[in-house]
Amino acid sequence: MPGTEPRDQPPVDPAAAFRHLPEPIALADTVTGQDVGPVPDPDGGRDPNHEWMLRHG
Repeated sequence: MPGTEPRDQPPVDPAAAFRHLPEPIALADTVTGQDVGPVPDPDGGRDPNHEWMLRHG
């Protein structure tokens, strides 16, 4: 059966990867800035409340 042969290497300790954590990163290095333009009007210049009242009022 493949995969059942004994290994020559000792088993790896899964917690060993977390014993030495990397250096912390400054918060200022994690924030990006991006130029943005004006947001388009989601209603397309219409007043949905007014239109609803005309239809259902």
